[in-house]
Amino acid sequence: MTSASDPVLAFPFVGGRPCLDFVATLGRRHATPVERLPDTGALARWLAEARLTPDEGPVRVTADDLAGARLLREALHRVLRAAMAGDEPDPADVALVNEAAAHPDLAPQLGARRWTARHPARAALATVARDAVLLVRGPLVERVKECGNPDCSLLFLDDSQARRRRWCSMERCGNLAKVAGYRSRNRAAVTR
Repeated sequence: MTSASDPVLAFPFVGGRPCLDFVATLGRRHATPVERLPDTGALARWLAEARLTPDEGPVRVTADDLAGARLLREALHRVLRAAMAGDEPDPADVALVNEAAAHPDLAPQLGARRWTARHPARAALATVARDAVLLVRGPLVERVKECGNPDCSLLFLDDSQARRRRWCSMERCGNLAKVAGYRSRNRAAVTR
């Protein structure tokens, strides 16, 4: 079982939407990809950290749930990228996302429990798939961007007023870019 203590495997929740955060469970897509869902325990942990589980404890995740989650994640990524580019998504990806979204999703609850579901893992993934369907079919898809850091592939919803956000987050990539720019300017000033 993976541990949240490994910073590389820590889940980034910077996308602004559950579907974007779920797609981020495969990091560094442009380089050597980082699989943040290497086992069923990691998927159970993501569901808990995404607050898509009942309060009564960890969700039981099977190997089939994990395999289905990874397939869904990659189909979501391709559908989102196609929507961002204004292209038609692959019909097989659309079918996979629609199939996942058709499952009963999580039912919100008042009181101590956040959610309830007969099959919590499948219901949580249905909730994520429905979130993607709503995002892709709505006007907010025009605000989905990819982080400007060439080593980062995270997608995020630009909710800034001016719509000029470049980084998945200032804490992750924005500060790295600022530090790199500062060092570059200092080196240039020293060599003059």
